[in-house]
Amino acid sequence: MTSKIWAVLFDLDGTLIDTAPDFIRIIKQMCAKHNHPCPTEEAIREQVSAGARAMVRLMFGDELAEVADSDEKLLAYRQEFLDLYEQDICVDSRLFDGLDKLLNTLENQDIKWGIVTNKPRYLAEQLLDKLDLAKRCAVLVCPDDVVNTKPDPEPMFLATDRLNQTFGTNIECKNCIYVGDHIRDIQAGQASGMTTVAVGFGYIVPDENPNDWGADKVVQTPDELTDWVLGKIQEVMA
Repeated sequence: MTSKIWAVLFDLDGTLIDTAPDFIRIIKQMCAKHNHPCPTEEAIREQVSAGARAMVRLMFGDELAEVADSDEKLLAYRQEFLDLYEQDICVDSRLFDGLDKLLNTLENQDIKWGIVTNKPRYLAEQLLDKLDLAKRCAVLVCPDDVVNTKPDPEPMFLATDRLNQTFGTNIECKNCIYVGDHIRDIQAGQASGMTTVAVGFGYIVPDENPNDWGADKVVQTPDELTDWVLGKIQEVMA
């Protein structure tokens, strides 16, 4: 028997919010400053979900291809990148088209929605604030909050714990849908017992296929995601 859905949780970059345009702008800025060839916009989008280090390696691959994540030059470029991003975190970032309808419907049905992300809290909070989503988001779990990040299920368990503490509910992971655009999202969701959805419209590298991740559902557009999630909610209410 399918459990009632009480909460829908999202990854942030590439799942709920299209942040790539701001990363593209910043990478172009850095490449111009350092007199370095700029990667294509498509290549940048593919690396967003892999994080700041991956985007720095993409920019300066010839210099950083063989260095460790702890290399001083890589860390210096990474900090420059993060500083520029924080200065103008939300110039072009937006909810993916159509997802505001999903959030509005969830809110109208008193189904909590939240975010479990590997984005640092100080950046995630600023981004949500700029998009007027901070007060609407029922829970935000970031790497700062846990010992083990996704694909470990610890962030997922923390999200349900915080929902229950905040709202006096008794939400379990089996009552949640988790939506993401990376295999680690699906692995974390599965390990915690959540229903998982992989979004093909996210930031996915060419050699990755969301159909291979074992998600309960794979969707290709935000509208398809909205229809499936709302359909799943109605299915268990019927």
